[in-house]
Amino acid sequence: MAKRIPPYPIVADAPFAQAGQVDDVHQHAHKKRDLGEGDAGRDDSARDKDVIRSLSRSIQVIQAINRHGSLGLTEISRAADIPYPTAYRIVNTLMEEGLVEREPARKRYRPTALIQTLSCGFQNHDRLVGLARPLIGAFTHDFHWPLSVVTRVGNKMVVRDSTSTQTTLTFNNYYPGWQVPLLASASGQAYFSFASKSEQEELLLQSRSRQQMLDAVILKEFESGKAQQRIRELGYAAVARTPYSANPGKTSSIAVPIFEGDQLLGALALVYFANAMPLSEAIDNYLEPMLEVSRSISEGLSAMPLGLTAFDEAAE
Repeated sequence: MAKRIPPYPIVADAPFAQAGQVDDVHQHAHKKRDLGEGDAGRDDSARDKDVIRSLSRSIQVIQAINRHGSLGLTEISRAADIPYPTAYRIVNTLMEEGLVEREPARKRYRPTALIQTLSCGFQNHDRLVGLARPLIGAFTHDFHWPLSVVTRVGNKMVVRDSTSTQTTLTFNNYYPGWQVPLLASASGQAYFSFASKSEQEELLLQSRSRQQMLDAVILKEFESGKAQQRIRELGYAAVARTPYSANPGKTSSIAVPIFEGDQLLGALALVYFANAMPLSEAIDNYLEPMLEVSRSISEGLSAMPLGLTAFDEAAE
């Protein structure tokens, strides 16, 4: 039987909100932090010095259009949570720069091929995703709950692949790019706890500059070192009834780290209906299979030649 970690009442896992997205119906209280528009613990003058608000809004518009493929101005305004006139000006600027174009037959806007220039230099995770996909698919086939591969991007954990579309046991589909806050998520806690001391210090520094009331409590636990010590000893992080979701309090999560040799890559995250079972029962039922998936990913990556992806191997 696996060791149990008690439900951690001050820490909550988000079942993945879209990267950069301020959901129309949730996370409203956290949207300024997620958009980079400011932090609750800092005054307006400090925020103004650090953040170009128009740039934050432009990024939101790009992400909204890119996420949906094609949107009208009203939809862009709603998805980016900005006024219609602002959305209009930003879209026209993006069209002038060639990043967005208007569809010939409709008043809708879509990204152009130039949008790919924004990702030049980005190191993707094709090897990880390609190798993990059949393994997480088999897990969901056997246990029905969705499993996601998540990696760190800045102070967020971002979904790289998920089996949420392969099961009905989910409130949301977690497409690549969906994100959760680092220290307030099971996946982020698992990643942080197994990261190097230097990386932990840098992430704590970032978290201090962006803390809000709930995050301050979580931050204190990790600054003391007690939270990550416990997670490392147990080998996993677990969070009950997250408030950071489209369905606050209705999901719980378990996460384990993913390694390639000694290198920490990310985490596997299981999100399930909180009312379906206690957290301790979920740990007993699913922790060992999750650890087995993580080990299989690690072994597969170590055996895979550098520069070759699992997709390449499948094609040979």
